[in-house]
Amino acid sequence: MSFPDIHRVVTGHDADGKAVAILDGPLATVVPLTAIPGTVFHEVWSTSATPVSINNDTDPTVGELVLPPPGNGTRIRFVDIPPDTEDYLANGAGRMKDAFNEIGDEAASTVKTDSPHPLMHRTESVDYGIVIEGAMTLVLDDSEVELREGSVVVQRGTNHAWANRSGNMCRMLFVLVDGKYEAEIAAALDKRNG
Repeated sequence: MSFPDIHRVVTGHDADGKAVAILDGPLATVVPLTAIPGTVFHEVWSTSATPVSINNDTDPTVGELVLPPPGNGTRIRFVDIPPDTEDYLANGAGRMKDAFNEIGDEAASTVKTDSPHPLMHRTESVDYGIVIEGAMTLVLDDSEVELREGSVVVQRGTNHAWANRSGNMCRMLFVLVDGKYEAEIAAALDKRNG
């Protein structure tokens, strides 16, 4: 099963301040992962400051794929996620550093030999994950939550993975917002990981 291409429209202003479509067409950056065949990142847009400078600058998605949002910024992307396979689950932990390196954040991987899923990871961000098509399982340290089309996860810097146990492709939309752990949570994470 394949999903339709993403059609992106980016607005801006002409010299007279009139609203115009600056970009209207396919995404500039669509990256199939080699470490996890079938997984495809569709980069829509990103911002690198708050408040955001509203301008007619060039497409910020062109370049290397990076998992987290920029400092003080945001990132929006679609991700197509294939079903988990027996081989992937049995041997995936050893390949996941490669996968996270491919998406520009090897340090995000938290997988250990006793992890509940080989894609366990954490970023210091608030991520809105929306199931657009298909089904997904949100895997946390000691629990799981079944997701369906229309489910929205507000992921607040927690250790997690996305497990596709449906047997079919799943497309999710992610909006990532740069964050900072409060001192109490940062201390608890340091103690847990130390």
